[in-house]
Amino acid sequence: MIGCYFDRFHTEWNDADIQWFEDLIEEEDVEIMAWALRTEPVPEKYAGARMERMMQLDYVEIPR
Repeated sequence: MIGCYFDRFHTEWNDADIQWFEDLIEEEDVEIMAWALRTEPVPEKYAGARMERMMQLDYVEIPR
């Protein structure tokens, strides 16, 4: 999920987006997944449009 998010959107990011993502990936993967799946509240530091985009999960390619 995290890699797919990066692959899909990183070419559109500005410096603030890149810093947000770099900070995010320092967190535990299980926590990031919980935030994206809405099973845990998103910390204020990561809340906003970037996380809302991650929560859509439409960028994840599922192999058939």
